[in-house]
Amino acid sequence: MQYLTATASLLGNRSKNQDRVAIYEKLDTVLLVLGDGLGGRPGGELAAQTLVDTAAEAFTRQSIPIKDPVGFMQQTLETAHQRIVKQGQSQTPPINPGTTAVLCLMQQGLAWWSHVGDSRLYLFRNGVFVERTQDHSVVENMLAGGKLDTAMTGNHPLRNVVTRCLGMSENPPIITMSQKVELKPGDIMLLCSDGFWEPLGEKTMAKFLFDGRLQDSLDQMATRAENIKAPESDNVSAIALQVMSIKLRTRSLQTKKKAARPNSLRAKS
Repeated sequence: MQYLTATASLLGNRSKNQDRVAIYEKLDTVLLVLGDGLGGRPGGELAAQTLVDTAAEAFTRQSIPIKDPVGFMQQTLETAHQRIVKQGQSQTPPINPGTTAVLCLMQQGLAWWSHVGDSRLYLFRNGVFVERTQDHSVVENMLAGGKLDTAMTGNHPLRNVVTRCLGMSENPPIITMSQKVELKPGDIMLLCSDGFWEPLGEKTMAKFLFDGRLQDSLDQMATRAENIKAPESDNVSAIALQVMSIKLRTRSLQTKKKAARPNSLRAKS
């Protein structure tokens, strides 16, 4: 599989960035990771960093292709949760940090993803939005229950309250896993924090993503999201991967291991 990747992160109007994003690549397998540390409490950046560090360690140990993608992501997120709790308890005084999480694994022309919290994964195809993750949040639950109209979500006082996250509780959260998805040339996978997706919407994202170079498009969207929310902008973070070709390379051409490329990013309030 041939592909392009891009990342973007802006501080917004926050004092520090508690987001973390990372892209890990090995042979023809790619793992995208995004965590949005929960603000309003100490240790959000610690929790998000623990997520990407745990994902890097787990990915490095795997033989390629990964035989059980769903099990791999499940175990990675559960391990990250346990480490976040342990690291919080080891602080002086102890803290109770948390983070959202989105993982997307792509190999052999297929994709799987998993998430906890209100950071999102979007799939864009043929220039339009076709699928996204469903937030683990109070507002999303109200929407699903018919207690809230979509037009009212942007200013709702509980819009930033998540119902699941990594950390903050002894037991791991219930993790939502996708089905296997067959990728097609031109597909774009977008992982982003709420500081990115909330001000923009799917139509704006699709327009930018398919109107220019991937990195330029992501940079322009991040700036737009920050400006829309100023002077109260959250951190703005995203990763995008665009599939250029699905043709699988033979293993003899895959001997050069690509270096993992972690990218630090964002904060939640």
